[in-house]
Amino acid sequence: QVHLVESGGGLVQAGGSLRLSCASSASFFSFNAMGWYRLAPGKQRDSVATITTGRNTNYVDSVKGRFNISRDNAKSTMYLQMNSLKPEDTAVYYCNAQEPGYDYWGQGTQVTVSS
Repeated sequence: QVHLVESGGGLVQAGGSLRLSCASSASFFSFNAMGWYRLAPGKQRDSVATITTGRNTNYVDSVKGRFNISRDNAKSTMYLQMNSLKPEDTAVYYCNAQEPGYDYWGQGTQVTVSS
């Protein structure tokens, strides 16, 4: 069983920055894709950023130029650097990892951006 644990969420003012971390109990080499998703009140859980084994990245349009996803395979940790945060970024952020036939989720970390 793979466990993903997010950290780094919190309360920040608009324009501020946070860095989220996702630590995995399993080696990253078993995953073919990883990503960050968020769930805002009254909305469905949406993809924020994804990164493949080859480090190809993809971002939702609303965070392009502000967020950066990265992974450290040696530490089995994935990051989401969030800059220029906006109130609409407020959500619970989840990390996700995929391997053939399996889809793993962390417990989520709350990010709240005040105006």
